[in-house]
Amino acid sequence: MSGRLLRLVCTAAVAVGTVLAPLPAAAVPEPEPRERSIADLVTDLQRLYREAEEATETYNATEEKLKEKRAEVTRLDTQLSQTRLSLHDSRGAAGRLARQQYQNTTSISPYVRLLLARDPQHALDQGHVIGQLARERAVTVGRLTGTEHRADELARRARKALDDQLTLAARQKQQRDDVQEKLADVEALLASLTAEQLTRLAEFEEKGVEKAQQELTTSGALGEEDRKPTRKGETALRYARRQLGKPYEWGAEGPKTYDCSGLTSEAWAHAGIPIPRTSQEQWARLPRIPLEELRPGDLVIYFPKATHVALYMGRGKVIEAPRTGERIKISPIAAHPLLGAVRPDSHAPQEARGTARPATDDPAPARR
Repeated sequence: MSGRLLRLVCTAAVAVGTVLAPLPAAAVPEPEPRERSIADLVTDLQRLYREAEEATETYNATEEKLKEKRAEVTRLDTQLSQTRLSLHDSRGAAGRLARQQYQNTTSISPYVRLLLARDPQHALDQGHVIGQLARERAVTVGRLTGTEHRADELARRARKALDDQLTLAARQKQQRDDVQEKLADVEALLASLTAEQLTRLAEFEEKGVEKAQQELTTSGALGEEDRKPTRKGETALRYARRQLGKPYEWGAEGPKTYDCSGLTSEAWAHAGIPIPRTSQEQWARLPRIPLEELRPGDLVIYFPKATHVALYMGRGKVIEAPRTGERIKISPIAAHPLLGAVRPDSHAPQEARGTARPATDDPAPARR
């Protein structure tokens, strides 16, 4: 086959292949995303709120540590200043003694001076004075040495405390950014919902709370007796009632805005009983009580990580600072998954018994 013919055959084969090649399939439109159910939206929204509250409590805990470290730095600086003044005085006294010793230096020993003295008794008295001066010199030198060591140790501790303060401040900044990021996620989800979805979501949450409250109150977990508050518990409750209607703000301790643990810690502080700042520390350090022994003024703790807290009012109600965008209000005790309860004015720690509506990692419909 000639070269020209071969080229013609190859060209024809290519043309045929091009003609017979299967045409590309028509573009199939992607199915439109299914509208998310209200239950899914509630689950996501509550997860985001819970993450934001966890980040807030972490931020609050760091803030408390930072306050303690600032106080330590101030205390050490004050002690160091006082020690340096004392060191200055001790060095002055040591200098005076050194000059006196130089001026009184003689090549004759005290024993020979005693033998040559016209008045031995006077010499003995003078020797006693010299001995007393020697003891004073020893005390002065010892005090100088001790003061120098103390100044060095205080300077070391002050530097360490300052380094810790700077580390905590950097950590707090990161935690503040984490909170703001979580809240931005909440805002983005809410902004994506229609007015109808928002209405249905609120109704869904309210029905979930009503159901949980009904189950809790009929289970007998709260006990049958309606107990009265202690005097201090009533004082804490009065303070909390005066804050009703004020906005929630993460990290706030009043007097214009509060977060959940900011409200409870301030309420009990006004009752004369300082308690930890965060809900996690309140749960960890305050005496726990069974739900059936709840009395007004006790603190009710929520969620598995103890990231929310409210004051019990009695009759199955609590006062709480709910979440960003809401105001301090009265809510059913079952508005969130219960973890347990603690009593700030209890003198005998008790083992927490009995909880209702177990706090799991799965968010349940709730209204804050």
